[in-house]
Amino acid sequence: MSVAPPSADSPLRTTLWIVVGLNIAFFIAEFSVALAIGSVSLFADSADFVEDATLNLLVLVAVGLSPLVRARVGFALAGVLLLPAVAFVVTLVHKLTAAAPIAPEAAPFALTGLAALAVNTACALLLARVRHAGGSLTRAAFLSARNDMFANIAIMAAAGVTAVWPSIWPDIVVGLGIAALNADAAKEIWEAARGEHGAARGSTGGTGGAA
Repeated sequence: MSVAPPSADSPLRTTLWIVVGLNIAFFIAEFSVALAIGSVSLFADSADFVEDATLNLLVLVAVGLSPLVRARVGFALAGVLLLPAVAFVVTLVHKLTAAAPIAPEAAPFALTGLAALAVNTACALLLARVRHAGGSLTRAAFLSARNDMFANIAIMAAAGVTAVWPSIWPDIVVGLGIAALNADAAKEIWEAARGEHGAARGSTGGTGGAA
């Protein structure tokens, strides 16, 4: 069954614009802290906010398109979900090759993780209400925000460990976890988009329309 494109003032579009704004604003804040204290997990998480903003902007563009086009955009979104993993690897290599890598300061580390958790929780709650409105696209946005909440909890835990055992490794381990979460979400969205793409092509062929 086809779904009619939402109107310009629909709850879906309003929700997506709010989520885009929240992600862009907190990217600036978290990236600044990551640079100041040298945290690879905060840097990866800040890249995650850029990814989420991009993800939701793409959903805004594609949600009113045909099911076949939406499925194709879903393939692209699976790639977008891998961006934080790439950012983490680049930052990790830089940190490990430094002459004297130091552990991030525990207090700003923890407080930034807590603030990020609040932002991602708000985004996840907003997106949960509309996650079925655009197929794999809105599901991708919801999954990304949900996964980010787990990442933020892990960041706060790493900050606690760092407070009692100053080391670069809690930060690095959490960064690895963030990268793994995004890789898993990318795989799930790719599979969902592939299923929607097959269904859309089958529906088009069944009705005799052009591919």
